[in-house]
Amino acid sequence: MRTLGFPLALLVQAQGGAAPQGAGTSIISLIAGLGPVAQLVLLTLAVLSVISWSIILQKLWTFQRSARQTSQFLDVFRRSQKFSEVQAVCKSVSHSPLVGLFQSGYTELTAQLRQTGSTEDSPHPQSVSGRPILKSLTAVDRSLLRASAVEVNKLEHRISFLATTASMAPFVGLFGTVWGILTAFQSIGQTGSTNLAVVAPGIAEALVTTAAGLLAAIPAVYFYNQLSNRVKLFASEMDDFSMEFLNIAERNFT
Repeated sequence: MRTLGFPLALLVQAQGGAAPQGAGTSIISLIAGLGPVAQLVLLTLAVLSVISWSIILQKLWTFQRSARQTSQFLDVFRRSQKFSEVQAVCKSVSHSPLVGLFQSGYTELTAQLRQTGSTEDSPHPQSVSGRPILKSLTAVDRSLLRASAVEVNKLEHRISFLATTASMAPFVGLFGTVWGILTAFQSIGQTGSTNLAVVAPGIAEALVTTAAGLLAAIPAVYFYNQLSNRVKLFASEMDDFSMEFLNIAERNFT
């Protein structure tokens, strides 16, 4: 090893002087030395990544708050004797998607009961006097379905951008890779040499943009799946709540 070490050191000094001391290998100096096309690719990927992470953090915080307020709303809903009591606490848990469903169903229920000359809104048979009658339970069901679609759209807002980033970022990085390879071959053709100093810049562009594309795409894929699954769980809770609301309305107002 000592015998081979001395000629190797001489070879390094002959080709490029002393060995780099670490500054040339830093990622910042590597990016600064890239061509304009590679830097444009990296800028595009950085913008996609920043937007994706802002959506991820905002959605995680929003879903956590919605889940907490949904639990509070269901506790109040199941303990209350009248729908008007539930309506009174809706403002304090307004970020729960179930609040939108309840208010839509409650509005339709109240409108139909007023047409029949009754304003009773109690969800429990023992508290009902005169037993008010609904004109159409199907209309209440339609109002709940419409409200459910609105709430799901709110929950899914901007999540699709994560899917866009997940699918587009690798191709943007691949474009930088192809451009770097083209630059490397162009340098070889112009100089007629396959020396590492000639080929290295183009190869560096190819590797850096590929890595940046993966770094932008992988978190976007993971959190898109996670957030989409959370939306499905919220949608399932809304379906269950709609059934519970309709059951109460059917027991007491039909």
